[in-house]
Amino acid sequence: MNKPKIDLAQPVTSSSQHATPVYPLGLLLSLYVAQGLPAGFITQALPAILRQHNVSLTMIGFVGFLLLPWALKFLWAPVVDRHYRASVGQSRSWIVPTQIGAALLVASIAWIDPARLSDPAVLLPFFAMLFVLNLLGATQDVATDGLAVRMLGTHLRQWGNAVQVTGYRLGLIIGGGGLLLVLGTWGWMPVFLAMAGLIALNTLPILWFREPVWPHTLPQSQPSEAKAKATWWRRFQVQFGYFWHSAEMRAWLTVLLVFKIADGLSSSMVKPMMVDMGYRLEQIGLLASIIGSASSLIGAGIGALLIRRLGRFTALISFNALQALCTGLYALAAWRFEVTGFANTWLVFGVNAIEHTAGAMALVALLTLAMDYARPQRAGSDFTFQVCMVTLIGGTGHLVSGVLADQLGYGWHFVLSACVGIVLLWPLLRWGRIYQSNALLIRPYMSLQRRSNQ
Repeated sequence: MNKPKIDLAQPVTSSSQHATPVYPLGLLLSLYVAQGLPAGFITQALPAILRQHNVSLTMIGFVGFLLLPWALKFLWAPVVDRHYRASVGQSRSWIVPTQIGAALLVASIAWIDPARLSDPAVLLPFFAMLFVLNLLGATQDVATDGLAVRMLGTHLRQWGNAVQVTGYRLGLIIGGGGLLLVLGTWGWMPVFLAMAGLIALNTLPILWFREPVWPHTLPQSQPSEAKAKATWWRRFQVQFGYFWHSAEMRAWLTVLLVFKIADGLSSSMVKPMMVDMGYRLEQIGLLASIIGSASSLIGAGIGALLIRRLGRFTALISFNALQALCTGLYALAAWRFEVTGFANTWLVFGVNAIEHTAGAMALVALLTLAMDYARPQRAGSDFTFQVCMVTLIGGTGHLVSGVLADQLGYGWHFVLSACVGIVLLWPLLRWGRIYQSNALLIRPYMSLQRRSNQ
């Protein structure tokens, strides 16, 4: 079979706004689905599985450590941007091996006995395997995000990010809720072998893709003597100093750092709460992971539509406020269960669906702005740095969530999460004032591209 020859050397411009780039969006969809499959297991299914096997809430909270590669991937993002085989492609050089490695690692997890997960001698090596899996996924994400920024013109970025959220959520649905739904029937080994096969299947589109040489590609040059003598901090400033060179960029960096704190506090305790309410893994897989993640797909589409109508700032602040309020609704479900001893299924899973919808809307808005702020010649590094800043502090919410839920109970824990989300709207408002006041000025690397596309 001949590889399709897709000419994507230039981003789609406003002159082709009505020509939908089906293949690029389909390619990105497959890459984010492959990325979401193991992530769905770790973030959606694993907390419920660990709780079912009598692992403490504190240990479940430590699953946040497994997500560390997603917070630190900006450290090796410049390597991904600069080092590659030109004959293979700037992004393909990294995406293909990381996805193959992830498929092999997921297949190896099939041989673990889940009944022994409460034993630290089994749990810790299992966590180590998942850490490596996240390392592969984070590296693939750097290359994929760079590919997305280079392929998509400014007017298509909200749709590109909707595809990103959609593909990733589809992966979460299959790897999280789908896994829980069939785990009891299929068994541990067949489920993970099937997941490995799906990752391999979603590797086929990138294998068939002929990646062009991009206009703003950084040259692959040998380091000069001056670069070799430069300190690590100096090299870091050269690479990422763009993000604190002005008041607007410093305010935006603050937004990135606080964006996921409230979500990190709440999300890791939702599935354990459902287990403690008496729901089976199959029920959680269907009603929470699948329906909740499907709601995210709806939210991604709604967000992409509203961003253009509302504008980037209004959409970001509105969607983020909505998600914070929806997080607090989990407290109603928790308190009702404490008072009556019975869980209201419509309330529990309805709140879950609404919160997933609002969360996807907020994420699409944030990622669209992150693409706007990414410089074309450092697309992968800049976009990755921004996403890492979101994860870096937000991940601390996961780490302390188990301790807080143990001490406060589920109800007050979710109230605290909602209050934190409301308070942290202030950095968004501060950035928004600067962003809007600079609306008529030429922003570095951003306004120039917008003007060239008109």
